[in-house]
Amino acid sequence: MSLQPLLVFDFDGVILDGMDEYWSSSRAACRSLLQGVSLPEQTPTSFRQLRPWVHHGWEMVLIAALLQESDGPLQQLDVDAFAADYDQQLRAGLDRFGWQSSLLQDSLEGIRRQAVSNDRAGWVALHRPFEGVPERLARLEDEGVAWSVLTTKGRDFTAELLEAFQLRPSRLDGRESGPKPQVLLRLRREWELKGFVEDRRATLEAVLETPGLEGVKCFLADWGYLRPSDREGLPEGLDVLSTSKFATPLAIWP
Repeated sequence: MSLQPLLVFDFDGVILDGMDEYWSSSRAACRSLLQGVSLPEQTPTSFRQLRPWVHHGWEMVLIAALLQESDGPLQQLDVDAFAADYDQQLRAGLDRFGWQSSLLQDSLEGIRRQAVSNDRAGWVALHRPFEGVPERLARLEDEGVAWSVLTTKGRDFTAELLEAFQLRPSRLDGRESGPKPQVLLRLRREWELKGFVEDRRATLEAVLETPGLEGVKCFLADWGYLRPSDREGLPEGLDVLSTSKFATPLAIWP
């Protein structure tokens, strides 16, 4: 029996732009951990600039904490210099505050649960689908292709947002499902994978390097949260997906 075609999408930075929610929730989580800190209500430019380096939600809470320092690395360095040593800066930040990443992740998710419970409409309003994406997802059905979501965001929060914007994938895998390459390996046994659309280049490169995922087409969403150098020197099997190409039939994608 032939397998049904499936196109897999990352969520944040591909389907939905949640920059204002990232800051709102990260700011609130940081303030719950550091009493009396002062952070602006509007999303800081440096937070926006660092978003392409973020892999897990807890990193945003730590960035918020680093932004409130008076003489920390984000005050001493420009964003480019901080980003060039991003992983080490995060490790140093965790050590300086005496935090574990799990504490920050739990705090962030607690803030989100509270927001959904107290003011779901207000929380949803901090997000918006990228222009043209919902319409293009709807047309995939006409091409005989199902679509799914694979994200490092918690499954429940992702499901809330999908429902709010009337987006109904055939499958949803959140961070609870495990690393993305491993989820794709499982999906490949059940579906005919037509590709994976993601805005994090490192994730796509990990997919390309995973035994068992040979031949899976990887697409870097040009409209997502990309680093300045992400489009340069792409390895074989990884193609930039522009908004204009995304709008065309899947059969003529790169």
